[in-house]
Amino acid sequence: MYLLTRNKWPFLAALAPAVAVYAVFAVIPIFVSFYYSLVEWNGFSDKTFVGLANFAEAFADSVFWSSFVNNLYVVAASVFGQVPIALFFALLLNRKWKGSKLFRTVGFLPVVISTVVVSLVWGMIFNARRGLVNQLLSAVGLEEWRQNWLGDPKLAMLAVCVTIIWQFVGLYLIIFLSALQNIPSEIDEAARIDGASGLRHTFFITLPMIWDTIIVAVILCISGSLRTFDLIYVMTSGGPGHATEVLATYMFDKTFSSTRYGYGSAISVCIFFFSLAMIGLSNFILRRRAI
Repeated sequence: MYLLTRNKWPFLAALAPAVAVYAVFAVIPIFVSFYYSLVEWNGFSDKTFVGLANFAEAFADSVFWSSFVNNLYVVAASVFGQVPIALFFALLLNRKWKGSKLFRTVGFLPVVISTVVVSLVWGMIFNARRGLVNQLLSAVGLEEWRQNWLGDPKLAMLAVCVTIIWQFVGLYLIIFLSALQNIPSEIDEAARIDGASGLRHTFFITLPMIWDTIIVAVILCISGSLRTFDLIYVMTSGGPGHATEVLATYMFDKTFSSTRYGYGSAISVCIFFFSLAMIGLSNFILRRRAI
């Protein structure tokens, strides 16, 4: 800290390129989207200022709200699926079992695989005719359970959520493992001397020590879930009948397929504020839980 306060200019100079790139490609487009959300524009003709008309149209559109609800399903699947599963396996692998490094690598592989590849593979797994899920059901004598997983509006969102959970569990597994390995060994030893072991040690010692990391993981889940696009676009394109439509795919369709850049920008602004609201609410609840 002393070096940072005394010689701050070298640090600022080193950060300047990254900050400039971030500002150009992240911060400035946000403000540009705010402007575009107030106009009607097809990308070619002159812009027409319409005020809040784009937002009013979006709020009156049933597809917009169904997309929002589907986004909530993805958020719930991520927070209550990815985080608990990743935390469970992180606690197991933190015991330094034989082969734990191999399991870490295998668990992280889905994160580094292209989302398009993941979508295509899971699309084949859920294929109604030759998919692995239906083949396994037939093999164990449960043919009546065979379903058109991605073609049924009642099941398509479930199949998408399973894929999302599978792909990103490894990311939070590594995050939790890093947090667990940073817990001072003296605290563990003192807790065990006092008789805290098993689940008691986990709930009263381990989890409170990594609670801040869990909060960060939940925030990452929420922000990532509200930006979910490529996986759903490849697997279902928002179908069948908008059953898997989320705000990002809805925005993409209105912006590029319908060439309504102003309306699409209004949807992106809504995503931005929904993200802020949900992250702020979750942060407030989890911070109070920590107290």
